[in-house]
Amino acid sequence: MPRKMKEHGAEFVTNPIQKFLNQIICGDNLELIRQLPDKSVHLVITSPPYYQQRDYGAGMGNEKTLDEYLETLCQLFRECVRVVTDDGSIVFNVGDKYEESSLLLVPYRFAMAVLQREAVKLANNITWVKTNPTPRQFKRRLVSSTEPFFHFVKNDNYYYDLDSFMKRAESDKKKGNGAGTKLGLSYFELINKSSLTLQQKEMARRELTQVIQEVKVGTIEGFRMKIRGLHAEPFGGQEGGRQIQLRKKGFTIIRINGERLKRDVIESPVESLKASNHPAIYPSSIIQEFLNLLTRRGDVVLDPFMGSGSTAEACKRTGRNYIGFDINLTYCAFARERLAKLALQPELGGIYDAIRI
Repeated sequence: MPRKMKEHGAEFVTNPIQKFLNQIICGDNLELIRQLPDKSVHLVITSPPYYQQRDYGAGMGNEKTLDEYLETLCQLFRECVRVVTDDGSIVFNVGDKYEESSLLLVPYRFAMAVLQREAVKLANNITWVKTNPTPRQFKRRLVSSTEPFFHFVKNDNYYYDLDSFMKRAESDKKKGNGAGTKLGLSYFELINKSSLTLQQKEMARRELTQVIQEVKVGTIEGFRMKIRGLHAEPFGGQEGGRQIQLRKKGFTIIRINGERLKRDVIESPVESLKASNHPAIYPSSIIQEFLNLLTRRGDVVLDPFMGSGSTAEACKRTGRNYIGFDINLTYCAFARERLAKLALQPELGGIYDAIRI
């Protein structure tokens, strides 16, 4: 917490967190995080080294047993709970591991362990869908293309800017949703196969063409179509009008209005950065999603496994303050260089707001 000090008779306030702000600090993250004051960070977001998956040079991930790995991770998580504000969040992206051709379910063992040990709640399990997973020729299993991001909170009063997300979604919607040429194609085929009269088919095609255009320009979010004889008929309550349409016209079109949903799925490719030897880089764009949803401008964001610097870059782009720890000297140097290059972009100069502690 801030401390009052006097200089030449004038009283001013210092904040112990200031010396860590907007820095990549090389060292053992468990030792470093213990230097941070209680409730001084608004968001912890990180991706720890995966258990016995890759050689990160030093530190966590090289434990001999899964139990040792989980114990180390739980110790760090306890410190994360301590340093996060009461309205803050903790987001962990944890990878899985095969052992003797069987998945260990490492992410879920970790989630269960911290829920049993710490006074936290699991607000969401967000699935990262990798659009460019590493191609592998497994003969007895499918290629893994997803990873979980666990969103933990201390209580039900955590900061959550869903309204801001909805405004961005609404802005995207007005630009049109980029629906492709195949939108509604299956419905046209069903109309042709249906037992509707020629006149009803022509009416159905005309109304279907109209609703497709509404989706493309962003007037509505989407639609569904029901055709008599091919789809189950609606029943009761609000469905009464649609039943009448099915009887009279042979079809009904259900327009889907309203704002886009914030789904618990994020689709994004795996990043590869030139000159970086970090074996697992999660995209800065994913981190920006979480920053916009869980923090305000000027908030403090901690990544205890900073790696190549994706979290710091996302903070710099969105006006958040970052603190980054990593034990690997090479990764620290690369992350600092990455941020230095980013600072040369005029639109990002002086982007940080005043710290909100």
